[in-house]
Amino acid sequence: MKVLKQVYVLLMVLALSVPALAKESYPLPEFTQTSAQEWLNSKPLSKKDLLGKVTLVDFWTFGCWNCYRSFPWLHGVEKQYKPQGFQILGIHSPEFDNEKIHANIKVKIKEFKITNPVMVDNDMGYWRAMNNRYWPSYFIVDKKGQVRANFIGETHKNSAQAKNIESLIKLLLAEK
Repeated sequence: MKVLKQVYVLLMVLALSVPALAKESYPLPEFTQTSAQEWLNSKPLSKKDLLGKVTLVDFWTFGCWNCYRSFPWLHGVEKQYKPQGFQILGIHSPEFDNEKIHANIKVKIKEFKITNPVMVDNDMGYWRAMNNRYWPSYFIVDKKGQVRANFIGETHKNSAQAKNIESLIKLLLAEK
């Protein structure tokens, strides 16, 4: 029985580390929040604002340790690829009530040194529009606004998942 449990855990780890490449790309849904108070570090964005850029849509919540332990890697990726037309867009989708308080989110954005736009998704509307189920979850969007892949879980510099995501970013940045 112990061996079966170990095999199950191994299969789950492998399943979460493999990107969910979209069988067919699909359009990024329009953002569900349009008021200025629901956008931090940015004016309200529309999906049209992302056209021409490769975008990593990062679903996170500040109480998720897997999320905040991934921020150093995300900061590095943003710094490396931003000059080539890459952008990170955070979607703060809270799990608990204290994560819905704007003042708390702002404190954490400052603490985690997040400078990219963050949409506050307190009603989980965008979470549902993207059929998301995990924190953190990264959706990779091409220059035409098509979702091309989804990666799930804590990610660190030089990890297998980081290498997969960065390879896809480079590939999409090279596309016309």
